[in-house]
Amino acid sequence: MWQDNSYSSSSTQNSYYPQQNQATPLQFYSPGVADPNLYPGARPSLDGNMSGAQGNMAQGDASFGGNIQPAGGWWTAFGTGGFEGEPPLLEELGINFSHIRAKTLTVLNPISQVDEHIMDDADLAGPIIFVFCFGIFLLFSGKPNFGYIYGVGLFGSISIYTLLNLMAEKAIDAYRVTSVLGYCLLPMVGVGGISVAMTLDGLFGYVLSLVSIIWCTYSASGIFVAVLRMSDQRLLVAYPVGLLYGCFALMSVFSGK
Repeated sequence: MWQDNSYSSSSTQNSYYPQQNQATPLQFYSPGVADPNLYPGARPSLDGNMSGAQGNMAQGDASFGGNIQPAGGWWTAFGTGGFEGEPPLLEELGINFSHIRAKTLTVLNPISQVDEHIMDDADLAGPIIFVFCFGIFLLFSGKPNFGYIYGVGLFGSISIYTLLNLMAEKAIDAYRVTSVLGYCLLPMVGVGGISVAMTLDGLFGYVLSLVSIIWCTYSASGIFVAVLRMSDQRLLVAYPVGLLYGCFALMSVFSGK
């Protein structure tokens, strides 16, 4: 009876699950029939596939990456060469010593004709150096006025920027205004250096401060007039600029105690 039940159950299952053809062999993946264009450089063996992949990676690096090895030591990043395909570090930081030198010579020689494109490449590297030197000289002379220097410089730059945009037909941004005012502070830096060696609270100091104010004002107004093409309004530009540099001269002459 047990055998009959098992036979009947098996026959019932066979009616619901048709038998598969056992004569058909199983199909396995054959590496020999793979499409060679699917993976360039592929081979039937594992070693061949690895070598082909490494070859493709090497070719990809050569075509896209290029040579990333430095031409010299770490100091090449500060030169004109640097790394291949990368600008020098000083250029990325916006520091160009040739431009700083050209603008400094323009301030030191205000009588020369000012190029109207001199501020096309405005930077703050030179002004930051001059302001820092001015503050250090005042500190050595017993006048720690860093806060006053920053405050007067910020307020003066905003004021000059507003006035120039109201007066001129050609607009100028605050970055270039700050750059011009900072570069033209150079004669005042010399006054600060002289104050370290001697006291300027006298006739000599007053005359020297007046000369430096005129020098700074003449240089800054000349650059603004050349860049904005407002030669007929130079006196109007020079007046507020002279007041700004007069504040810096007062810091150099008087100790404030």
